[in-house]
Amino acid sequence: MSEFDKIIDRSGTRAIKLEYRERLFGNNDVIPLWVADMDFAAPPAVVKALKERMDHPLYGYSNRPEQFFKAITAWLKRRFDWEVEHSWIEFSPGVVPNLGLAVQAFTQAGEGVIVQPPVYPPFFGVVRDFGRQLFENPLKESDEGYEVDFEHFEELCSQPNNKLFLLCHPHNPVGRVWTPDELRRMGEICVKHGVIIVSDEIHCDLTLFGHLHRPMATISPEIAANTLTCMAPSKTFNLAGFSTSYMIASNSSLLQKCRELVMGYHLHMGNVFGAPALEAAYNESEAWLEELKVNLEGNIDLVINCLKENLPEVKVRRPEATYLLWLDFRAWGMNQNDLKRFIYDKAAVGLNDGNTFGREGRGFMRMNVASPRSIIEKAINRIIKARKEFY
Repeated sequence: MSEFDKIIDRSGTRAIKLEYRERLFGNNDVIPLWVADMDFAAPPAVVKALKERMDHPLYGYSNRPEQFFKAITAWLKRRFDWEVEHSWIEFSPGVVPNLGLAVQAFTQAGEGVIVQPPVYPPFFGVVRDFGRQLFENPLKESDEGYEVDFEHFEELCSQPNNKLFLLCHPHNPVGRVWTPDELRRMGEICVKHGVIIVSDEIHCDLTLFGHLHRPMATISPEIAANTLTCMAPSKTFNLAGFSTSYMIASNSSLLQKCRELVMGYHLHMGNVFGAPALEAAYNESEAWLEELKVNLEGNIDLVINCLKENLPEVKVRRPEATYLLWLDFRAWGMNQNDLKRFIYDKAAVGLNDGNTFGREGRGFMRMNVASPRSIIEKAINRIIKARKEFY
């Protein structure tokens, strides 16, 4: 049996995915496929490194030595052929905090920030929470998948009050890996109009089905000088609980503005286990990642094939990256509340409400397929069974 087939009981571990079921779904019996972490054990090398550190009984303040940064730069070189210098990197607790820091660093109250819905809900929150104006450049649906509305994007970037663009790449929840041509076009528009780019690339390692990730900052020197990149090993290796993220910018001015906030809020310390976990993940767990991706592809194909055979009106495109499926239930003709109640109560499956990703998410639900295949199969069969029983 594959390591990815093992069902690991997370009860009693304070896992948000389980603990918040009653609060969000009104039902503790739902199969929880919502929070974007995985139900797979971390790579063996990571577990080993953490056990070794745990054996030492002092857990006080710790630094991040040179090998921490070497692990990052070597990983970026191997995976993306991206030459990154140590001086370009700044630590932060998480990618979402990075976004909030960037909004504060690069904009003033009342200024505009551009996002591309349907998009990960914190993209809205980090703008509104700090008193900035939100400007939406909705993605366009086509027969080929979601695309950028470049004409509208440039219109927004040309408005002098709009100072910042939050790019989701690969995109959560629609699963697009933006092509070099798409990245270049977005990047050049931003450079032309003086709009700084903050590129959330937390899912960059989870490209699937032959797709390749290209960091925005590698497109051209001009675009790199206008881009702050946010990355982390958390999605890739299931390490979100260690809050180990980092920002990258070749433009020292951009990085310094965020660094000042990191230091000002005293976020730079991190935790004693984060650095060993990152180093073991990046230095020793590449083969594990490749096995994970094969497993995820199998889970994705399982869901797509089950829906095609049993509920063909429910549409879903193969994601080019991430372990998230964007399920389109619009053909059912339900309003969003009725759809949620059906999925949560009748099918007893906990999915993310599409409405939280913006208006464009109405009629959609997001499914996390990073669980043992037997669990994914059980969940999709519950949805199929409930639909046939109640409608």
